[in-house]
Amino acid sequence: MVNVRKNPLNSRLPITGAALALSAAALLGGCVVRVATPPPPPPPRVYVRPPPPPAPAYVEPAVDVDVQANEAPPPLPDYEQPPCPEEGYMWTPGYWAWGGGGYYWVPGTWVQPPRVGVLWTPGYWGFVGGVYAFHVGYWGPHIGYYGGVNYGFGYVGVGFAGGRWVGNSFAYNRSVNNVNVTNIHNTYNETVVNNVTVNKVSYNGGPGGTAAAPTAQEKAAAAETHVPPTAMQHQHVQEAARNPALAARANGGHPAIAATPRPAAFNAPGVVGARGATTSPGSVAHTPTPGQPNGAARTQGQPGQPNATAHAQGQPGQPNGARPQGQPGQPNGARPQGQPGQPNGARPQGQPAQANAAKPAKPARPKPEEKKGEHEK
Repeated sequence: MVNVRKNPLNSRLPITGAALALSAAALLGGCVVRVATPPPPPPPRVYVRPPPPPAPAYVEPAVDVDVQANEAPPPLPDYEQPPCPEEGYMWTPGYWAWGGGGYYWVPGTWVQPPRVGVLWTPGYWGFVGGVYAFHVGYWGPHIGYYGGVNYGFGYVGVGFAGGRWVGNSFAYNRSVNNVNVTNIHNTYNETVVNNVTVNKVSYNGGPGGTAAAPTAQEKAAAAETHVPPTAMQHQHVQEAARNPALAARANGGHPAIAATPRPAAFNAPGVVGARGATTSPGSVAHTPTPGQPNGAARTQGQPGQPNATAHAQGQPGQPNGARPQGQPGQPNGARPQGQPGQPNGARPQGQPAQANAAKPAKPARPKPEEKKGEHEK
């Protein structure tokens, strides 16, 4: 019997080979080049439009802003409209302007338009960005936005009901305009329904201002071709700025010259004062009057008057005092009408001149009773 002895080395070979195979596989596995699969493309971006910002308060183009102020303009004064001087003139309402550190009143007036077919859109104050900005008025084929301010006389806050063009002539609505039908024949009578609250607010927006916004028609009118104020309108504003009596701090919001029949005619017949004014229009109308030094004011037709002394119409120069109409010169005093010269004193009418020293009184004679008593003594 042959005894075959197993070689332990041979018995290990399969195991060792398996281990080597596994090691080689591991090594080969680490060197395998892997093909990377690209990631899927990102989803397409969808553009989302941001929400629109809140609509700001309506503002006219910046070129129309004339001046700015930090305080609100006073309420509109209450006044009557002077009569239309003649056909072809159109009404422009008064307003508060800013200058010299305060507001002053620009009187309403009748003016001639720059051409046929245009209407006047008044200027207005609007509160924007914490300040009050004035938007200048303009002439155009249609009435634009004027802040919803009720200026009266056809300008009730929206549109204009004071008249209209009929061909080449302007027709006046007698229900809201002061028109003399004897001189002006192109008129009509149409009742105006006022849907705007009647008040004297003179600005739009801000505390206490009107809350009106422009209509589609007013926006369209703002985009039309405009004609700026005429030269006479500019002169009217300049005359108002030079008149200290029209300053709000001087008249308390009640100007004595509230409206004029023509531009810059502040002392012409027909000037209208505001209700509540402390002085009459003639006493403050001075700008067109010649020969008036030291800022004195006098009524129409008076000659030069020095030392800021005012006297009634038609009286001659009167230094250092005032006297009733028709009296002759009277220095340093006043006397009733018709008395002759009377120095240093006054006497009733018709008495003769009296010397300065009084005559001594005659001694009193004793009464008969007194003589009789002495005789009895």
